[in-house]
Amino acid sequence: MTQELSEDILYDTIIVGGGPAGLTAGLYCARAKLNTLLFERGTLGGQIAITDLVENYPGFPEGISGKELIGRFKEQAERFGLRVVRKEVSRLERVGKEIFLHLRTGELLRSKTVILTVGSNPRKLGVPGEEEFINRGVSYCATCDGALFDGVPIAVVGGGDSAAQESLFLTRFASRVYLVHRREQLRAQKHLQEKVFSNQKITFVPNKVVEEIRGGDFVEGVLLRDTRDNSLSQLPVEGVFIFIGLEPNTVFLKGSLELDDKGYIITDERMRTSLEGVFAAGDCRRGATGQVAVAVGEGCIAAIEAERHIEERF
Repeated sequence: MTQELSEDILYDTIIVGGGPAGLTAGLYCARAKLNTLLFERGTLGGQIAITDLVENYPGFPEGISGKELIGRFKEQAERFGLRVVRKEVSRLERVGKEIFLHLRTGELLRSKTVILTVGSNPRKLGVPGEEEFINRGVSYCATCDGALFDGVPIAVVGGGDSAAQESLFLTRFASRVYLVHRREQLRAQKHLQEKVFSNQKITFVPNKVVEEIRGGDFVEGVLLRDTRDNSLSQLPVEGVFIFIGLEPNTVFLKGSLELDDKGYIITDERMRTSLEGVFAAGDCRRGATGQVAVAVGEGCIAAIEAERHIEERF
């Protein structure tokens, strides 16, 4: 029988966010016999769950899909007793030695420690037509929507690892992939750049930014501005995939603990935040690299520090 959430229980650790950092923290806390909950409001695994192929996580020489990797993380953590709850935390505060967590559904929970691994979401371009054409040609997930663009030209906007990786994935479907980047050169790792430039279905479009996404019922093209001379040009495409970085999911934490000017959680090297008993790890933390291996390491540190905090303060 599933244990009900209760304000009467003082949990040892509550983890907020179910990506690689959160699931790793959950594994370590559960193995340490701490009474642990993990809350995830959306897709378990976060950004990595919608990544087609992860090639740089140790132990998988042939690569592994993000979905399968997260599935293994979850299975391993649950084997040691981690409980995953699909609810959203809306606010937290410190009361005495305890941390109070307010859930969106109205419940109030108490914990000795909290580990924040809330991750980040895709950053939007903020141009005319972007919101209008979401799910009608505009997408932030190649794995989710790539098959919808079979045999048609599409644009990918961005110049980092994600843009390069997803461009390569989208060549499975699209007739032509235009990789639009604001600079002369890509920022992606060299081996990814080599794959992009050697792929006959990818056309690199440097020194261009999207000014507007246009269409009727669905996307029909993008208006591009040249970053060198401000000239405008049209690019006829039927899909636009946007990979220009991430924004941390930390709005609900404003006023509770210290964030930097971009909304990332400020921690020390032990993953401690400005609020005693609260730790943070992964892509929501200042200095985040966006790498699974780093998130896993930080999740491990946060769990160890949470256990140490409990031993010292309770």
